[in-house]
Amino acid sequence: MTPGIRVLIADDQPLVRRGLSLILSPDPAFEVVGEAEDGEQAVALSRRLEPDVVVMDIRMPVLDGVAATEELARTLPGCRVLALSTFDMDEYVVAALRAGAYGFLPKDASPEDLAAAIRTVHTGEAVVAPRLLTRLISAYVRTPLGAPPPPGVAAGELTPREVEVWRLMATGLDNAAIARAMDISLSTVKNYITSLFGKLDVRDRAQAVIAAYESGLVTVRSGEGDPAGRRR
Repeated sequence: MTPGIRVLIADDQPLVRRGLSLILSPDPAFEVVGEAEDGEQAVALSRRLEPDVVVMDIRMPVLDGVAATEELARTLPGCRVLALSTFDMDEYVVAALRAGAYGFLPKDASPEDLAAAIRTVHTGEAVVAPRLLTRLISAYVRTPLGAPPPPGVAAGELTPREVEVWRLMATGLDNAAIARAMDISLSTVKNYITSLFGKLDVRDRAQAVIAAYESGLVTVRSGEGDPAGRRR
């Protein structure tokens, strides 16, 4: 039998940890190998237990989930982090994605969505709904004054078509919508994105969208990106 995906759950609330464990444990596709109550413990247990995926609350004491994610991305690159937050609109989510998280789910996501997200990040793919990603980043990412362009842009390596794919991605379009907008095949879009990630030196879609806002390729229009509308 194929071994289950090894999952570590990190959350400072015991009831949340137990609930997530009860959701995942009956499914033979998963093996819950441990639980951590703060980011420091999550890092220590990850080093000892070597989980495939850490389901990480991004707001925890001692060491928050963002710092823990950054440490895991640096020292255990094979361990994927799926960030959890109470709020859909949370600046910590963007920080976690920038730090190396492979995806994000709100804590009120369904058990089915949780299982699907863990499977997806285990394969190395990003899990953030494109429209939610754009809302998050437009709310919390701004172009720093005098910020240098990303490596691929500075070197003039991006082709006009790659820049257009990057721009459309940053506005929240998925691959199929980008293909329709540019009148090209889905496989061509995927090829452009693979090339784009390499030239921008980013790992996934979330980091590419963050780079688009930071570089000024796309900007927040008036009235957009107001975090005051986040769900409480």
